[in-house]
Amino acid sequence: MTTNGYIVGIFTASQSRGAVTEHNAVQLHQGKGIVGDRHYRQRNAPENQLTLIEAEVIEAFNGQHNASIKSGDFRRNVVTRGAPLNDLVGKEFTIGSVRLRGIELCEPCAVIGKLLQQPSLSAAHVVRSLVHKGGLRAQILSNGVIRQNDPIYYEPLL
Repeated sequence: MTTNGYIVGIFTASQSRGAVTEHNAVQLHQGKGIVGDRHYRQRNAPENQLTLIEAEVIEAFNGQHNASIKSGDFRRNVVTRGAPLNDLVGKEFTIGSVRLRGIELCEPCAVIGKLLQQPSLSAAHVVRSLVHKGGLRAQILSNGVIRQNDPIYYEPLL
């Protein structure tokens, strides 16, 4: 396995559409999610356990739209740098010592469109701008703690 990426931000929200809190570290439970997050459940669907987005996508979005939307406002749990998240669909990877599996792309929805819209940027345009760039939904395969700056290990595409 190789590492080219790492965590630059970790976020949770205790309730749907509630305030987002940034963390230095969080506890992940296999099959359940992030302790304290709104999506944490005893039996959680794989695609609802953890979401990730690339910092590069956030920076490009802000640059393209002359905006300054904060990383946590994108409502993904983990913000990465240097890891091609779209390439991890269907693949196992690790963050620090926690094993994960990429399930599917985390495509933008109307809710994120409304939350990120600006006077000069409609909700529909937000959604269109993030199609296939909205991040990755991942299943948690082992228990553990992830921290800011933890490396991301994955098998590169050949």
